[in-house]
Amino acid sequence: MGVIKVGTSGWADRLLLSSGWYPRSVNTPAGRLAYYAERFPLVEVDTTYYALPSVETVAAWVERTPPDFTFNVKAYRLFTGHPTPAGTLPADLRPAADRVGAVGLRRRDLPESAYDALWERFHSTLRPLVEAGKLGVVLLQFPPWLVHGDAGRRRITDTVRRCRPLRVAVELRHGSWFRDDTILETLDLLRRQDATLVCVDMPQGHPSSVPPVLVATSDRAMVRFHGHSTQWHTGDKQEKFRYAYGDLELDRWAELLRELSDQAGELHVLMNNCCGDQAQRDAARLAQRLARLPAPRSPAAPGGARGGAGTTGSGADSRSGGPGRLGGARRTGTRNAG
Repeated sequence: MGVIKVGTSGWADRLLLSSGWYPRSVNTPAGRLAYYAERFPLVEVDTTYYALPSVETVAAWVERTPPDFTFNVKAYRLFTGHPTPAGTLPADLRPAADRVGAVGLRRRDLPESAYDALWERFHSTLRPLVEAGKLGVVLLQFPPWLVHGDAGRRRITDTVRRCRPLRVAVELRHGSWFRDDTILETLDLLRRQDATLVCVDMPQGHPSSVPPVLVATSDRAMVRFHGHSTQWHTGDKQEKFRYAYGDLELDRWAELLRELSDQAGELHVLMNNCCGDQAQRDAARLAQRLARLPAPRSPAAPGGARGGAGTTGSGADSRSGGPGRLGGARRTGTRNAG
């Protein structure tokens, strides 16, 4: 059984800063990251999706966190096929204005040499994390319009290849990848590339909905929690993620996560219901439940346990202390909480 690390998708969101989760005395970027890292062993970096940070910024993240802290970094949006404002590219790599479409920049708008150089900048930006042993995975969050098929498989394969030698996690957001007639092929595609399937807990019944498939396709597994807001399809960003997990939900998820950790050396669990400080509160509650579960009967996988609210040592690491089976994949529904 592998180590389970629990964290949240970000530590400096505007709504989090105004929620009161950070004490008033913790009022600097350095202080906030250090405060967060005292309570959780894992965080997802979202800012890298919008623009490449400076190497100096990333080096500062390393300095402000403990030696065993882990950063998962979301890939720059152009890499995963999202329209991208040209102004977010490094100035020397921006195309001429007449080459940028009304909806934003796409890969085809860049010369191949500029696209290759952008990937090199991305790798250079992450080097401080890599050298410190603090980079977990690069998260490739593909858009909802990436459908199952040859073109989609080529896009995934090429993007994973460009990330190497870094560890990669793939989040697919179109249901065609998870139909009964495609799910085994999807899992095999990721296994062949040693890429982590990102399991997502989210509202169902919407065009962008995908089922939560609890299976590890690499030595590192991942589950991201979006919540179950009734405003998922129609609300703004805050309304889409405004959701508090109930006690019964977290109890059931703790059991499922412990089972999933049997398949991987390390399991990353990230609360993304980022409305105020709800993600931080739910992450701490989930980590406490993981820590209370009985120890596994089989020997723990290498890597060891660690205490606190985010790690459990079959382990869950948290420093603050109707399922069906299909080809090895587990689809689960856990929304039965009070």
